[in-house]
Amino acid sequence: MTLVPNLNRAGRLAAVGLVAMLVTGCTAVPAVSPTPSPTAMPTLGPTTPPYTLAPSMAADACPTSAPVSYTGTATVTMTTNFGNMVIKVDGSLGANAAGAFLALSRCGYYNNIIFHRVVPGFVIQVGDGTYAREPNLGDAAKRGSGGPGWTIKDDKVTAAYKRGTVAIANQGSSAPNTGNSQFFIVLSDSAFPAGTTGYSIFGNVTTGMDVADRIAAVPTGGEPATSSDTASMPLQPIVITGTTITTP
Repeated sequence: MTLVPNLNRAGRLAAVGLVAMLVTGCTAVPAVSPTPSPTAMPTLGPTTPPYTLAPSMAADACPTSAPVSYTGTATVTMTTNFGNMVIKVDGSLGANAAGAFLALSRCGYYNNIIFHRVVPGFVIQVGDGTYAREPNLGDAAKRGSGGPGWTIKDDKVTAAYKRGTVAIANQGSSAPNTGNSQFFIVLSDSAFPAGTTGYSIFGNVTTGMDVADRIAAVPTGGEPATSSDTASMPLQPIVITGTTITTP
């Protein structure tokens, strides 16, 4: 998709969407949409510490069409092999995005999915349950282009993209209403130009941005570097090993 923003690859957060920053943050912001097709990624050992994959979700457990919107608040704790990140979901920021994220978190959709895009100083992106799920990762060239098979309507963005902001990736400004399961976490207050409104915001990381920073420090490669994107595929597995939800 795009943002990675794959914005989707999430798509691969390719070169659609925002005006590109320089390669990883030079002058125009890297697109948060589907990224270019990567070359084969070298096989490396699992990241330390070792991790155990979560139970597989039932084939019919997750929604087969866009979930209902959610206007309340909730707390989602995502366990990764790099540590835990706690996300406060706020439906008042983006009810469609919040509804999709919570429905997929609740059914276990994010279990065992790897972060497929890492751009230091910009975003880390995850959520391709088709081609980026351990232990049977799909073709590296397709990673960041998958999802649940449905899309949601864009929410009106009323907040700024700051460090810790969590938003849905999509296929860029020329393709509205294309977000679904892929989401990204913003790493810097200056990652997006003022006035950016292309990606539905649904929450913020309240605990665990140090984990996001560790993820952002993982070496990347495997995709051709261009003026609008970077070689952003991590060379080691960064895996969501479990998700829990609590509501007020």
